[in-house]
Amino acid sequence: MVLGGSIAGLFAARVLADAYDEVQIVDRDTLIDVAGPRRSCPQGKHINGLLARGQQVMEEFYPGITNEIFADGVPTGDLCGNVRWYFNGVRIQQQEAGLTCVSASRPMLEKHIRRRTAALPNVVFVEQHDILGLATTPDKSKVTGARVQARGQKREKVIDADLVIDATGRGSRTPIWLQELGYGLVEEESKKVGLGYVTQHYRLKSDPYHGDLSINPVANATLPRGAIFTKTDGGRVELTAYGILGDHPPTDQQGFYDFVKTLAAPEIHEALMHAEPLDEPVAFRFPTTLRRHYEKLDRFPDGLLVVGDAVTCFNPVYAQGMTVSALSALTIRNHLHSGAAPQPMQYFQDLSKNVIDPPWEMTNTVDLSFPGVEGERPLQMRFAQKFLKLVQYAATKDKAIAAQYMRAAGLIDGPEKMQRPGFMLKVLLKGIFGPAKKTPAPPLVPIAGGHVETWSEYRNAA
Repeated sequence: MVLGGSIAGLFAARVLADAYDEVQIVDRDTLIDVAGPRRSCPQGKHINGLLARGQQVMEEFYPGITNEIFADGVPTGDLCGNVRWYFNGVRIQQQEAGLTCVSASRPMLEKHIRRRTAALPNVVFVEQHDILGLATTPDKSKVTGARVQARGQKREKVIDADLVIDATGRGSRTPIWLQELGYGLVEEESKKVGLGYVTQHYRLKSDPYHGDLSINPVANATLPRGAIFTKTDGGRVELTAYGILGDHPPTDQQGFYDFVKTLAAPEIHEALMHAEPLDEPVAFRFPTTLRRHYEKLDRFPDGLLVVGDAVTCFNPVYAQGMTVSALSALTIRNHLHSGAAPQPMQYFQDLSKNVIDPPWEMTNTVDLSFPGVEGERPLQMRFAQKFLKLVQYAATKDKAIAAQYMRAAGLIDGPEKMQRPGFMLKVLLKGIFGPAKKTPAPPLVPIAGGHVETWSEYRNAA
C-alpha cells in the first residue's frame, strides 16, 4: 500500500507493481481523470522541474512516456543548449549536453504518470480516503497496514498490506507514529531560507526566446531574486519569480511586474509588457528546507518505508524533489531483488548515502552562500562555494564547462566529475578574472497571431 498519490507515490507504486500481487494507492483527493491542480498539491499551480536524471528514470519506469508527453503539446529542449541561464547576473554559454527537458506543467506531468500507473492491472486507487494511522502486530515490530476513513463516513477501516510506503509529503506523520509505537525520535535537519515565489501564466505576443526553451536568472548573494520563465503545455508560458530571506514577489499585478523588472534577465519583463495574462498571480511560501534522518534510528518497524518529500524537502528552486522521488523508487526496486520485503534500515542507509546526500550537500552549499541564511560554514564548504563561483564565472566563457556544470545540476553526473584535476585547472584559468562581459539580450520578435499553439509550430515558425 502506498500512502499518497503524489508523483513520489506513483513512482513507488510502479516499482512495487512488479513485485506484489496488488498495489493500493490511498489518497484524500480524487485522482483518476483529474487534469488540473489537486487540492492537496498546492505546488501544482507552480513550476515543477523534472531534472534530466529524473526524466531518464521516468522513461525507464514507463517506456515511451516522454514522447507521449511531448505529443500532448509539451515543449522540450536541452537543459544547457536550449535554456538561457544567468548566474551572478551574467549569461552562461549554451551547448547541447544530452539533458532532456520536459517542460510540462505539474498537472500535465502528473496526469501522464498517473495514467500509465493506473494502466497496470494490479494497481488500485483508493480515492477520497483520509489516512488515520498505521496498523501493526501486537508487539509493534511490524506494520501490517493502515487505518483509513472514507470522506463523508464516520467509521474507519483497516487495509492490510505486506508493505506500506509513506509518500504523504512534508506533512508526513511517520515521525509521530513512530513515537506512538515506542520508537525513537527522528532527527530532523532544517535550514531557514525564507523562500517565497509567485507564478503566473501568459500567452506571448512577442518572442524573447529565439529558439530557447526557458530563460532562468538565478538568485545570488548580491541579488537574492530569480525566476524561471519557460514555455509549457497549452501554448502558454509559465513564470515563477522568487526571492529568498523574505524578499518575496507581491501578488498584485503591477507589483509583480515591478519585481520582475529587477531581475538579471531584462527580456522577461519586456516580454510581459507584450503578453496576455491567463490567470492571477499565485503565491507560495517555503520557509525551511527539511531532512528526516531515518537512517540514524537504532531500530525501525518492518513493513514500512518512506519516500519523497516525506523524507527530504529540498529548496524547490533547485528542482530536485521529483527527481529524488524517482531515485527513491529505484532504491526500493533495488531492495526488492530477492523477492522479500525490503529491510527498512538497509533501505534508509542506501537512500541517504547514494540518493539524498549528494543533492542535499549541493543545495546546502548554494543556500549558505547567501549571508543571511543561518548555518555553519566550515572551511571545506567555503572552499566549495568559491570553486562553484569560479565554475559559474568560467561557464560564461566556456561551453564545455557550462555543459559539465549543467550535467551535475541535472544529477546526471556526480560532483566528482567537476573535481578532476584537468577540469579544475581549466575552471581556474577561465574563471579567476571573473565572468565574461554582459551581453545585451536579443530583441523581441513579434509572434504572428499573438501566440504559438504548440512547440512544433514554434520550431517550424522559427
